[in-house]
Amino acid sequence: MAANLHCCRALLLQGSIAWLAAAPGAVAWAQSQGQVPVGGIYTCIDAKGRKLTSDRPIADCLDREQKVLNPSGTVRSRVGPTLTEKERAEQEAREKQEAEARAVQLEERRRERALLVRYPSREVHDRERAAAFSQVSAVAQAAQKRIDELLLDRRKLDQEMEFYKKDPSKAPPSLRHQIDEIDSGVQAQKRFIADREQELKRISARFDEELERLQPLWAAQSGGRAPAAARKTP
Repeated sequence: MAANLHCCRALLLQGSIAWLAAAPGAVAWAQSQGQVPVGGIYTCIDAKGRKLTSDRPIADCLDREQKVLNPSGTVRSRVGPTLTEKERAEQEAREKQEAEARAVQLEERRRERALLVRYPSREVHDRERAAAFSQVSAVAQAAQKRIDELLLDRRKLDQEMEFYKKDPSKAPPSLRHQIDEIDSGVQAQKRFIADREQELKRISARFDEELERLQPLWAAQSGGRAPAAARKTP
């Protein structure tokens, strides 16, 4: 009995060695493809139309699909075929694009969650919009008040310049310098106000964009259909 068992083991070892000698790259290829199931029976039809069966990837079928069968004969999985260098490069490019698309989708989900945490309702969003507008408008109003003060000072200096109406060049340098400073100050405040107006436009555009993203998210929270990503409202 022991002799028979030893004989069977020897035959099995010889078969394994013979297979590796005939197809030294078969297992390595299948492993590189992540396609080596534990156990199972490999079967395929080779280029000559022969049906081949083995307990490991079949070297003559590396260019075509191989079925991996369970002991019961049902198909457990499918392996291959091996890819050419061009096909492998194309597959890697596709996988990279898919990974990038998944990353974009995950980032979109993260932004949506962050928006919902910050603005759980339309009321909160409207309140923050109003606060942002109020802050910038208050700064612009302060700048306009400064302009009014400078113009008042300018009118006083203009009254002094009346004495030199016939020949302004005779006005004292200090008087002309004060007028120039006031004019420069007025222009600086006007530029500042113009910048604040642009800032208000940016704030408005930002809150409008957020609102378009938030509306379907709020609807989903209240029992509506959850969107894959926030869609723009018509």
